[in-house]
Amino acid sequence: MAFSKHILVFLVLVGIFNTCNAQGLKLGFYKKTCPSAEAIVKKEVANIMSVAPTLAAPILRMHFHDCFVRGCDGSILLNSTTNNQAEKDSFPNLSLRGYGSIDRVKSAVEKKCPGVVSCADILALVARDAVSLLNGAFWPVPLGRRDGNVSNSTEVLFNLPPPFFNITQLKANFASKGLNAKDLVVLSGGHTIGTSHCSSFINRLYTTSPE
Repeated sequence: MAFSKHILVFLVLVGIFNTCNAQGLKLGFYKKTCPSAEAIVKKEVANIMSVAPTLAAPILRMHFHDCFVRGCDGSILLNSTTNNQAEKDSFPNLSLRGYGSIDRVKSAVEKKCPGVVSCADILALVARDAVSLLNGAFWPVPLGRRDGNVSNSTEVLFNLPPPFFNITQLKANFASKGLNAKDLVVLSGGHTIGTSHCSSFINRLYTTSPE
């Protein structure tokens, strides 16, 4: 399937985020403290995908939006308070979907292993399993991320590349994260699943207003 072939680019993206996020991640991180964690996540995601397969792309996007601001620390999941507007309420993130699914999976893991598995790791695993269960690629996810406790909407605006950036601006944006042009191309390949709003790119398709 085209979906399966194109999503292979995300394997490289996983490597990029693992490098950018933190050192010390490893496979089997919860082998002793919560050995059934990944199995629980996969079971819950399978149940979710069976009734809402269109959530796979939004959850994959959520994972990227989380990683590109403060690293893959789960800060995209934090709620706003009276004194602070969180990342999820920043304009670029208002169209994100799937928070309830992450909560559902986290709750299932908590019942088995309370206070052990981070929300950041849950999000990384759910993104992987959602893609895999829809006949996409499967990739091993090193674990051990620590949850962040800072989430600021303004940081989203200064870190996520907006859809109107040209190639020069995109390369500069990625370079600020220690990423190169090849990483940019690979990440762009992640957009081969899901949908996109025409308003984000229609100006690059037509020199005049379409009929």
